[in-house]
Amino acid sequence: MIYFATVLRCLAACIITNSHYTGVYPTDLIANGGLLGDVIFFAVSGFCLVNVRGNFFQWYGKRLLRLYPAVLLITLAYLLAGLFAAPENAAGWLRLFIYPTNYHFVASILFLYIPFYFVMRIQKLRENIPLLSAGLCVVWLLVYILIYDRSYYHIDTVREPMIRFLFFFSMLLGAYFRISKDRFLNRKCVWAWILLPCLLAGYFASKLLFVRMERLADFQLVNQIVLFALLAVLFRCFASVDGKLERLPRVLKRVIEFVASVTLEIYLVQISLIPKLNIFPFPLNWLCITGTILLLAWILHKVTGWIQAGLQRLFSRRRKNAASA
Repeated sequence: MIYFATVLRCLAACIITNSHYTGVYPTDLIANGGLLGDVIFFAVSGFCLVNVRGNFFQWYGKRLLRLYPAVLLITLAYLLAGLFAAPENAAGWLRLFIYPTNYHFVASILFLYIPFYFVMRIQKLRENIPLLSAGLCVVWLLVYILIYDRSYYHIDTVREPMIRFLFFFSMLLGAYFRISKDRFLNRKCVWAWILLPCLLAGYFASKLLFVRMERLADFQLVNQIVLFALLAVLFRCFASVDGKLERLPRVLKRVIEFVASVTLEIYLVQISLIPKLNIFPFPLNWLCITGTILLLAWILHKVTGWIQAGLQRLFSRRRKNAASA
């Protein structure tokens, strides 16, 4: 078992959720770092999905079965509760339920699963992820130089197509660490632990600098370069202590594993819920919001698990009937 990926998945869920706690803390400076959580999440997804099996439609269908029941259930529930506005036309309903633009992560992962599958299935690409990433970097730079609007800082806006380059690079990085795990697992790297806080400080400092100094907007790509370097070093650090993480106290491991198991559901339930529950002074508001998010995420996870199991049994029965016909 490669435990550090579970820890990073838990960390990603915590960072993303914390970044949405605007108005919850005494200062909103604490509610930050959402994009860092996003790239960790995409990297862990790439790490876990390396060994693709079956044809594309079978594999992609399994991914849809993991995502869509939870998306459809929470969207319907929040629509009925008045937390989502009812669309005014058919296109709006399609966007709400079919291509879930209310959840940028889901929309991005649905799109990025497609190229990721073929990279993992084509041996030459799978064996040369660093070279492939370098080639994609050239495309990324050309888009940035020739097409991207650099008149103001917005490169970390998660709903813009440009961000998917970063997300896909993150998936490829996670896949590379899984494929090359013997080079990294439990291998000491003091240099990475020294570099990690420097890159973390550099990332947030660059973000603050670009926000406050509009004349530097032409160079905003630096922010994502620093973030990607931070992600790579973070993976290197956690891989180096994988064995130690497995020996964490049992109670702490149970918390980590619980949060890691409901990361998708935590992401889905939180955004519309946080402002509605922010009715108490700090820290009571934090406890109320966090507890409600975890409870609803667990319920959603359980319900969608039953639905997925039922659908899998149905599909399995149909395949058996078709094979025997």
